[in-house]
Amino acid sequence: MRTRSLLTAAALTAGMALAAQPAHAAAPVVQITKIYYDSPGSPDNGGNSSLNGEYVQIKNTGKKAVSLKGWTVRDQTSRSDHVYRFGTFTLKAGKTVTVRTGKGANTATNRYWGRSGGTLAYIWNQNADTAYLRNASGKLVDSCSYNSTKQDYKTC
Repeated sequence: MRTRSLLTAAALTAGMALAAQPAHAAAPVVQITKIYYDSPGSPDNGGNSSLNGEYVQIKNTGKKAVSLKGWTVRDQTSRSDHVYRFGTFTLKAGKTVTVRTGKGANTATNRYWGRSGGTLAYIWNQNADTAYLRNASGKLVDSCSYNSTKQDYKTC
């Protein structure tokens, strides 16, 4: 009888120890899924088609639409012109939006940073950088880093 009580106590203690361990952080519902940092073609001359060849993709993996109004995407620099701010925009459940560096007409699947001006207009460094996604309150939602010249893009 005493052995059974000791085994029961040990099992309960082990169960409480497992329950007390912190849970792993869940992946964010809205997340960066890809950065295409080396636009196709050579040389990259800063033309609009080349600028739009570099982009970051953001996916809503949840079951509900999410308003991205006021959310930002930026790179590792502290330059204010390297911040893309979403205007009124809702990302539907399961959908992806591509934020392209150059100019174009915004749609449900493509948004445009609106940059121009040659080679200095690129956002993403061709060897290493980090993309940060923040909500309208400025809280970091997701980030993705790369450090490679062997690839043109990073799947996050």
